[in-house]
Amino acid sequence: MNSTEKKLSGKVVVITGASSGIGKAIALKLAENGANVVLGARRNEKLSALANQIKIANGKVEYTVTDVKKKEDLVNLVQTAIKAYGKLDVIINNAGISELSRIDDLDIEGWDEMIDVNIKGVLYGIAAAIPFFKEQKSGHIINIISTSGIKIVPMQGVYAGTKNAIRTIAEAFRQESNGEIRITGISPGVVNTEFVDNIKNDTMKSVVKENMKKMAISPDAIANAVLYAIEQPLDVEIGDIVIRPSVQN
Repeated sequence: MNSTEKKLSGKVVVITGASSGIGKAIALKLAENGANVVLGARRNEKLSALANQIKIANGKVEYTVTDVKKKEDLVNLVQTAIKAYGKLDVIINNAGISELSRIDDLDIEGWDEMIDVNIKGVLYGIAAAIPFFKEQKSGHIINIISTSGIKIVPMQGVYAGTKNAIRTIAEAFRQESNGEIRITGISPGVVNTEFVDNIKNDTMKSVVKENMKKMAISPDAIANAVLYAIEQPLDVEIGDIVIRPSVQN
């Protein structure tokens, strides 16, 4: 790499949930390092603002409004990358939601929402990318998971279950792909994002907000890990990374 070449020059990266928080930090970090980023999220205004921010910094970016609960939206997001840049190197399944409650509270609506976004949304992203990865005989899937699936605690049972489902699915596909498609799982702990705002349970929202005040780390820490995983040589796969505040139990 010469002195003017950036780490990810020419890489084409699709990112879901890209309009804020961890997704936004990832988009900015990768664009800064030369990647052509293709952003998907539900909020058009935030996507547009982020795209403009990247363009002002001379980054390359495309975006399209994307609801990961709709498989056709993921197909369209990947197609946006292919049409703009002719290939796809990485898909980052970052979009996710958390509805925290006791199992016997029977928040079935919340369960369904987490299953639709955290499991099916990731599967739709993987399914949209696989045909192009197979044609290219290369590709990289990065799933943003959670430490909630590593340390199981009350109030997070179904949420943790959705995250561990992705761990299981990804490990199976990693073996099936025989090294052709790299798979990385990144599990953040308490991170300073808007994620907490979507929690409906007021008690849990207060607890999470308090934890964020005490120990939350910057989304940039997660973005740095994503950069590290992508920049490795094609024969090196970074499997699982856990990133949390040093004081988090």
